[in-house]
Amino acid sequence: MTDRYFEDYVQGSTHELGSTKVTEAEILEFATKYDPQPFHVDPVAAASSPFGGLIASGWHTAAMMMKLLARNYLSPVSSLASPGIDELRWLKPVRPGDELRVRVQVLEARPSQSKPDRGLVRSLIEGFNQDDDIVISAVALNFVRRR
Repeated sequence: MTDRYFEDYVQGSTHELGSTKVTEAEILEFATKYDPQPFHVDPVAAASSPFGGLIASGWHTAAMMMKLLARNYLSPVSSLASPGIDELRWLKPVRPGDELRVRVQVLEARPSQSKPDRGLVRSLIEGFNQDDDIVISAVALNFVRRR
């Protein structure tokens, strides 16, 4: 990760953020703590669910995506937090053994009118599986420090 400031988030630019392997153990651990639905925590019950097998919680998928975003896109020298996400979509199930790859496109970067030391970056974040299917997408807002 290189140091990035607001001026480095150029509208239209695209950034590949790397990937992470999805394991059954992590799916079970996350879901047991935070989303204990049968298709997330019980492989036997999941087999007879509409998904036909164990799947990661959408919140787990979002957390994995966030890890890559924080490590490879939001620079620690300039990231000032986020006022939220405009859209979050879980488009396809994420399964044990999948490889989640994340790509970000800067949709908009505008200087703050009230705080000249920062700007607001709006980004489209997409997560893909190993077959290049989009499994998750979000439009995120981030406050970023200016140089």
